[in-house]
Amino acid sequence: MPYYVYILTNANHTVLYIGVTNNLLRRVHEHKTGTYPGFTKKYNVHKLLYWEQYTEIKTAIDREKQLKAGSRQKKLNLIQEFNPEWQELFDTLQ
Repeated sequence: MPYYVYILTNANHTVLYIGVTNNLLRRVHEHKTGTYPGFTKKYNVHKLLYWEQYTEIKTAIDREKQLKAGSRQKKLNLIQEFNPEWQELFDTLQ
């Protein structure tokens, strides 16, 4: 089973959210529809900008922690390399 680490942002690109899941399509859809209360719903963070895939959950969780601990600039650089136009990637998953 694949596991994913992903980065979402809001419409103005002012907020970044990092998460981990075993079903990226379902999880991003949940963020987009506000299925669960919390940070992403409160701040309208539902634009998928970046994702990585792993085969082991521990590796994915470790990477999520590493990204969360990094500076905002490191996150921005990672997004810029992966998705230079900052395009919504949700549709590419389907």
